[in-house]
Amino acid sequence: MSRINKNVLLALLTLTSSAFLLFQLYYYKHYLSAKNGTGSSKSKGNRIGFDSTQWRAVKKFITLTSSQNAPVFLIDPWILELISKNLEQVKNASQGSASDCRFLCAPRDFTAFALQYHLWKSEDGWFRIAENMGFQCLKIESKDPRLDGIDSLSGTAIPLHYVCKLATHAIHLVVFHERSGNYLWHGHLRLKGHMDRKFVPFRKLQFGRYPGAFDRPELQQVTIDGLDVLIPKDPGHFLEEVPHSRFIECRYKEARAFLQQYLDDNTVDAMAFRKRAKELLQLAAKTLKELGVPFWLSSGTCLGWYRQCSIIPYSKDVDLGIFIQDYKPDIILAFQNAGLPLKHKFGKVEDSLELSFQGKDDVKLDIFFFYEETDHMWNGGTQAKTGKKFNVLPACIPAGQKRAPDLITDGCKLPCGCWKLNSGLLEEQPVLLTSEPSLQPPELWFLKRRFYYKTFM
Repeated sequence: MSRINKNVLLALLTLTSSAFLLFQLYYYKHYLSAKNGTGSSKSKGNRIGFDSTQWRAVKKFITLTSSQNAPVFLIDPWILELISKNLEQVKNASQGSASDCRFLCAPRDFTAFALQYHLWKSEDGWFRIAENMGFQCLKIESKDPRLDGIDSLSGTAIPLHYVCKLATHAIHLVVFHERSGNYLWHGHLRLKGHMDRKFVPFRKLQFGRYPGAFDRPELQQVTIDGLDVLIPKDPGHFLEEVPHSRFIECRYKEARAFLQQYLDDNTVDAMAFRKRAKELLQLAAKTLKELGVPFWLSSGTCLGWYRQCSIIPYSKDVDLGIFIQDYKPDIILAFQNAGLPLKHKFGKVEDSLELSFQGKDDVKLDIFFFYEETDHMWNGGTQAKTGKKFNVLPACIPAGQKRAPDLITDGCKLPCGCWKLNSGLLEEQPVLLTSEPSLQPPELWFLKRRFYYKTFM
């Protein structure tokens, strides 16, 4: 009997202890956690989410950049896409109000931020502070392409990318530099021989496979997953730029060699024309951007950029190309409202459309519309004096070529680079000389025109 009583007593004590432990857990979950602001309606999953490797890495990175007054903003396409879909909700969120981790807790290798280098005043010591916070950082530098046209300054190194790793997650800090066309540029991420190629999975990076250029974004501060970050005010526009952001640098060395062989025209008239042509380009770019019409440099204007990093002074016009599927009926009215009256309209939307607008001081803007076939592009041309029509085969734009969303005045986005033609590199093609009859015998120029143009009635 005594033994039975002891067993019963032991069971009662065990049951009482278990009940008391359950009560403590219940009290902590529903009272103490709520009072301290650490609880949530989905408590267990959210506590695990907010403790994810990515969230902790981003939080530490934001703490680091804030302490150093580093002008960074979020450019990660995956996260910006989520924010764009829930923009109003994100704008109305307050710090610490997040009940679940929606943006920064997915298992990913990288989170991408941009650094506005021209606004950064305290680069010194940044690496040391980052390492003291537990980051392992890699800095990628290269020569500044903006100085390539200046012999005494070419070769000066600038930072292009920082990759900072915390545990298994890395922050990719893309360095944006200011360019003279009032846009932001980042360089190609090229690892030098001594760098560890296994430091992070570099092939998964979303920026740095090639140089890129972006409109200068207006920024806004938002709170995501309890963290204050800066993002583009129009994340949708930034996301639209990403797939078309590839930047082709002007070939300064080749341009200098060309201008040594064929002296540049630096007369007062030539300088005045270049100035007016650039102003016309800026006005055309602004007008087409407002219409949402992508375009690229074409014909002689593209040739001038590619061959001599400038505008050909005796071309007397500015040439742009647009895919016909991007044509909008109000394009003529938009240019007229911008102060550029229509001078000529050749062809029709269905076939060989070409528009010419009159700029100031007899500088003309020609817009050629390009048509896509199965394996090539073409555009129509009409000789203004005779009315003869030409079917131009611009083989430098292959079918499926990525579009160019905007004009860059001292560089270029695809496809205006026109790197290849049907039978070889651009510099090997006869078309290079069709805008330069003064540099070759007239008979040769005529033959080359026949090679490149196909006349039809």
